[in-house]
Amino acid sequence: MFEDRPNCQEVVLVGRSNVGKSTLMRELTGHSKFTTGKKPGVTRQPNHFDWSGEKFMFTDLPGFGFMSGVEEHRREEIKTDIVRYLESNADDILAGVLVVDGKSVVDIIDRHSGPDEIPHDVEMFHFLRELGVPVVVAVNKMDKVDDKDERLDELCDRLGLMPPWKQWSDVIAPICAKRGSIDPLYESLQTYFHEQKRDDLLKFVS
Repeated sequence: MFEDRPNCQEVVLVGRSNVGKSTLMRELTGHSKFTTGKKPGVTRQPNHFDWSGEKFMFTDLPGFGFMSGVEEHRREEIKTDIVRYLESNADDILAGVLVVDGKSVVDIIDRHSGPDEIPHDVEMFHFLRELGVPVVVAVNKMDKVDDKDERLDELCDRLGLMPPWKQWSDVIAPICAKRGSIDPLYESLQTYFHEQKRDDLLKFVS
């Protein structure tokens, strides 16, 4: 069970373990207190960074999927806690940022696609949409991807979005958090903040 959260609107970061959520969180907030590590599953509780006077925060939720040294039942518990958190706080979530690894996400989705299986990334994308939460897919580590357009088109296809990816500029944001290259994500968040009449928050995504 996750700890109590501050009472304010938020942008949540969700995604598999080890895709760079905590690195992105540091880049978004400008603060280095968020723990990162080479082992998946470092983040076990939501990491909140809030501006109390603004009633706004960024939240890095624990990673789902494989975690080194973590038993399957515990991984399922974490995933359940993530789902409950999103359901309980959907009305206060201005945007959900689904962080994926640009180099491996399509292969991971394909590996876990089957008649009785929905890949976690695809499931989370559609779950957020069903909750009415605007979703940005932050395709991280794009500095390691050679065939950028082809890879992003393939990702759109797996998510049920008709390629080419460039027509989904508010949804697909190719970034490299480690290098501080996250302008496409900022632009998507700016759009969603404006649509929800929170232009006062644009200073946090520019």
